[in-house]
Amino acid sequence: MTETQTTSDKLLLKGLIEGNEKTFLTIFNTYRKEVYAYSLSILKSQTYAEEIVQEVFLKIWIKRKDLDMSLALKPYLIVITKNMCLNFLKKAAYDVKMREEVFYQSQKSFNPIYTGIHEKELDDIQKQALDLLPPRRRLIFEMSRNEGKSYKEISQELGISINTVKSQMNKALEALRVFLLKNSDISFTLLLLAFKWLK
Repeated sequence: MTETQTTSDKLLLKGLIEGNEKTFLTIFNTYRKEVYAYSLSILKSQTYAEEIVQEVFLKIWIKRKDLDMSLALKPYLIVITKNMCLNFLKKAAYDVKMREEVFYQSQKSFNPIYTGIHEKELDDIQKQALDLLPPRRRLIFEMSRNEGKSYKEISQELGISINTVKSQMNKALEALRVFLLKNSDISFTLLLLAFKWLK
């Protein structure tokens, strides 16, 4: 960041912290396109990306008095945007309609060559996640996802009730989602691909 940018950020932050609405509008107009583009690259939905933009700027307005004058505005906004997108993905993982919209759109936009390059990395992430599961729970998950077996087939093969299979699958999915979200330093492409694996 240049000295001019640092000075500009400090002036904007000072005005924002003091509750100056014109300063807030300046920040919004300066960075909203970048926040929107970043959100759109992750969520692949104009509607949801626009919602993230609103939430990001609403948050900095509400939390303005807690802001540090030494902040670099753009990186700070990107971090907030990333965290909000991760929270959105977590919510989408549990909502059928949102999951279909987000993950279907992201799948359509993926470049097969790019995805192929990262196939090994995705495999490594999935293996790390599966290693956290108890042996029986992992077996049930793999029979369902990798072998395409129904809950009924799994219950018959393992000699357990269908309810037990469902319960173990739910616990496995929850544990895997938590693992993926905690490892949010992986690229968003990989994160989305990994979440699709849990559908």
